[in-house]
Amino acid sequence: MMKTMDNNLKQTPAGRRAFLQKMGLLTGGLVLTQSFSTAGEQQPIKKIGIIGLDTSHSEMFTKDINQGTLKDRGYRVVAAYPHGSKDIPSALEMKPRIIQAMRDMRVEIVDSIESLLSKVDYILLESNDGRVHLEQAEQVIKAGKPLFVDKPMGENLAKVKAIFDLAERKQVPIFSSSSLRYDQLVREVTGGKIGKVLGADVYTPAEIEPHHIDQAWYMIHGVEMLFTVMGTGCKEVYRVYHPDFEQVIGIWSDGRTGTVRGIRRGASNIAGVAFGEIGISPLGPFVGYGPLVAEILTFFDTGLPPVSASETIEIFQFMQAAQRSRETGVKIALSDVY
Repeated sequence: MMKTMDNNLKQTPAGRRAFLQKMGLLTGGLVLTQSFSTAGEQQPIKKIGIIGLDTSHSEMFTKDINQGTLKDRGYRVVAAYPHGSKDIPSALEMKPRIIQAMRDMRVEIVDSIESLLSKVDYILLESNDGRVHLEQAEQVIKAGKPLFVDKPMGENLAKVKAIFDLAERKQVPIFSSSSLRYDQLVREVTGGKIGKVLGADVYTPAEIEPHHIDQAWYMIHGVEMLFTVMGTGCKEVYRVYHPDFEQVIGIWSDGRTGTVRGIRRGASNIAGVAFGEIGISPLGPFVGYGPLVAEILTFFDTGLPPVSASETIEIFQFMQAAQRSRETGVKIALSDVY
């Protein structure tokens, strides 16, 4: 198992200051010419670049940062590189509209990632297709820019581990997350509202994209919600597959169980139920990207990933094990997936 990124440097005030100073050097000490007003003081704007305009996330995140409730956080999306997927029809169809929406928000469209990196301090990697993420992330990491990678982080477990390995070697802060992790009810559960979580059942749309492991394309939202309330430590996975639906059962090392129902026909949403020692709580449904975007900006502020590499890797182990369970019809141990 790959080592997770070492956060020891960042656990003390002095270490945190040293880390942030280091990240200032890594981002090239860009001179920022714009400013915003906070309590009457002029502060430099921190510039964000986006890679991939073939998903609505690029437009929605930019609206939240540049025009919405987060516009006073000191960040602006100022430039974007539009290209991501080369062959996913839904992404290619969406791209022209998203490019125009970004132009309407006065975001500069550039013709290369290299050009983008020269203009910004931080990167949102939003390309819809997980297959291009390793290649695109590699350029960002080598430039030393803190990086958020949207779902799916990669098309399979091996690519996700490769991205984290590179970020660890270069000591560049990075994380990936679904917006469902920051659902208000999910946060209440993780905050202890129902005591220790003894189990959870979630459901989610389950569209499959053939170039990705089945659950990485869309079910990852439900899987991430499950892991957020259950924590890491899943030991085994069993999957029941049907063209219209599926059920994935995870067994944790302490005997707790969690399930994800994938829906490909009929009514669907992203939600669920968590069962605790002192209560039962609903989870979801999805209501917006704002809480995730706020977490991303805090990550840019601090350099501290809010989701560890080890947890994201276990989520992909869970999905990779589910893939193997579909192929074999038997329960798969996560220790056998690497």
